[in-house]
This record gives sequence, structure tokens and C-alpha cells, in this order.
Amino acid sequence: MTEFRYSHIVGQYHRGHADLKNIRWAIQDINMDSEKVLTFVDNHDNQRGGFPVTIYKEARVYKMATSFHLAYPYGIPRLMSSFDFNGHDQGPPQDSNQNLLSPTFNADGTCNNGWVCEHRWYQIYKMIQFRNVVKNTNVENWWDNGWNKIAFSRGNRGFVAYATHEEGFDENLQTGLPAGTYCDLATGGKVGSSCRGLSMTVGGDGRARVYWPGGHSEGFVAFHVEEKL
Repeated sequence: MTEFRYSHIVGQYHRGHADLKNIRWAIQDINMDSEKVLTFVDNHDNQRGGFPVTIYKEARVYKMATSFHLAYPYGIPRLMSSFDFNGHDQGPPQDSNQNLLSPTFNADGTCNNGWVCEHRWYQIYKMIQFRNVVKNTNVENWWDNGWNKIAFSRGNRGFVAYATHEEGFDENLQTGLPAGTYCDLATGGKVGSSCRGLSMTVGGDGRARVYWPGGHSEGFVAFHVEEKL
């Protein structure tokens, strides 16, 4: 049941049904050694009901939850790659002879032809990169506003911030990162010598203005040292 409890925690907190600031205490209350726990946001069973989990149909919240899942150092993460469905017993995409259809791919690498392929969403595969870059670091510089916004660093290698509501985010925070300009993974990361989306400039003291506008399509930002200009 530990696995299901984790998916329940991550999905409910990122929907805004509980104070986001308490998510780390809820995870610690699972009370199992991290290396013995398989963690996930959803799977092929619970995404179809029975557990209050977040799935691809809630894209903004799903990306936030999966990002946190990969940014926070607890458990052995498992990612979802599914197909689109509208009914509980609906199977994978098939042709008129009930042969399974292969996915087709968009220019950005995401799937079509009835397949969702969450692992190909760039916000998710960029967070896999984040997890690899910050490996063996601890959660530091935790910040919260007492309710629906949190931020933390992974040592001096990475930094993330989240907000469960859509009014935006604008805070001056300690990031733990070396001075420089970093590209946000959630809005595209670094392309050549510039950022595709949002950026963050860290001063010599490690502090930075962490910002995204109200109504923004993503509910988080993520930065690491290999996406520095």
C-alpha cells in the first residue's frame, strides 16, 4: 500500500486540496526506507478510478506532480506511458481487425494515434535529466508561503518552485545555485546560447527572483547547473 499512498499524496497536494507546504511531512510520514519504496504518480490500474490520483487528462497538475516526484529525493520513481481512454475497460488503440496500432510522432517527439506517452512530454523528460544532475544531493533551502507555494534546492545543483493555483509566482529566494543565468526546464530549457522559455538570474549570494506570470500554462519552474547559459 505504500506505493498507492505516495501517489495519493502527490496528486492531492498538487491539486490544491491540501496545503502544499505540508507535502514533505506527508512523504516522511510514510515511514519506509527510501530505497525500498517504488513511487509513482499513477499506473494503468489506478488511473482508471478507485484512487484519487492525477492522470494525463489533468495535464497541468500531472506535470507538476511528476516534476515533484522526480525532484524530491524519495523512493525509486516509475514513470507512466499510457494510451488515451474514455472508458474503464477500454484497451489500447486498435484497427478494425483489432490489431494494435503503433504510435505516430509529432515534430516535438510526442505521440499521436491514440497514444499519450507521458514520458515523452518535454516537461517530464527534462525532469529525468534534472534528477540525474542532482543525484546524491539533499533537499536544502526549503521555502513556502504557508499555503500553496513551495521551493527548494537540491544542494548546489538544482532548484525547483511550485504553486498550486494560477495567480503566478514572484519571490526573491535562496536557490543554492552558483551565480549565473539558468533556463527553466518546464518551458523548454536551453537551446544553443539562449533560453526557449523562462529564465532565472542568480546573484553572487545565491539569491534570485523566481517568477512566472498568472495564468501561465505550467505550475512550476525547474533549473539545474547543466542548463546554465
